Amino acid sequence: MDRIALVTGAGSGIGRSTAIRLSQAGLRVVLASRGAEDLAATAAACPGPTLAIPADVTDPSAVDRLFSQAEHDWGAVEVLIASAGAGYSARIERTNDADWYRMLELNLTAPFRCLRRAVPAMRALGYGRIVVIASTASRVGEPYLAAYAASKHGVLGLVRAAAAELAGTGVTVNAVCPGFVDTPMTAATIRNIAEKTSRTTDQARSALEARQPIGRLITPEEVADAVWFCVASEAITGQAVNVDGGTVQS
Repeated sequence: MDRIALVTGAGSGIGRSTAIRLSQAGLRVVLASRGAEDLAATAAACPGPTLAIPADVTDPSAVDRLFSQAEHDWGAVEVLIASAGAGYSARIERTNDADWYRMLELNLTAPFRCLRRAVPAMRALGYGRIVVIASTASRVGEPYLAAYAASKHGVLGLVRAAAAELAGTGVTVNAVCPGFVDTPMTAATIRNIAEKTSRTTDQARSALEARQPIGRLITPEEVADAVWFCVASEAITGQAVNVDGGTVQS
């Protein structure tokens, strides 16, 4: 499959593993993230051709520059993986406007801008695969996650609406909803829990592992496999694929 994929958040974690998985499947992969050094490390781990483009997808003009450079150098993006994201935890009354808008901008608005930019070329080609990395927080609400859960619920609504609109065009749109994944983002969550609860980091990690019925964190590679499952199929669209060890049954 010699198609062109673009992966945001490709510098680490789920984005890096997904980029590697797509490269292993024979796709040419455009790597986007804020850190050039992280992108270089991801590129080195990919067996096939890569194009690294540092970009901050929360910058309103950066998304267009990212796609324009990819199109100039390689051609139209046929597979879009919106993986860039971040978490935030606080009580509702301690969540200020800046924290709220930061979650919406990165977890909801940035994927929307990427999707909006990708869709015209995909329509013209009669082929496209869009996968957004959402979260189990797209499916259920949890304490102290008001801003994060709102952004992730919103992005699932975006996926479903886009899938309905693009049905029959050859373009599919899906979400992958991981639970707690063994990534730098979860490591930061573990440190935050340890600081606020006087637990050790090992105890905090064990607490997160125990919240998933399989008793461990999900690996980034397992999430990447679910992404590929969505990319490889024409019949799967408008879906939210849980990768959470059985935490949310749906």
